[in-house]
Amino acid sequence: MILADSIRQHVIEHCVKPVRGAGRSVVAIRAGDVHKDMGLRDRMPAVCDALDAKKFPECAGLEFFCRTGPRQGANAVFLYKVIY
Repeated sequence: MILADSIRQHVIEHCVKPVRGAGRSVVAIRAGDVHKDMGLRDRMPAVCDALDAKKFPECAGLEFFCRTGPRQGANAVFLYKVIY
């Protein structure tokens, strides 16, 4: 499995599923939290790219809403609407 797929799978399991299970309609994902939770080192651009790719919301049942923060930094926050 490539790193981007591992990142997406981690985010689905640890960020998206809990939000969906709680019945909430929006999920916010901070790149630095994903990076830290996965024990990655110097891979922040890979985290941001995986969350920024069109593939992520499609496979997670989400719709991209907006993004704030730096392009490739820990404080980049991705907001998605839960669609199913």
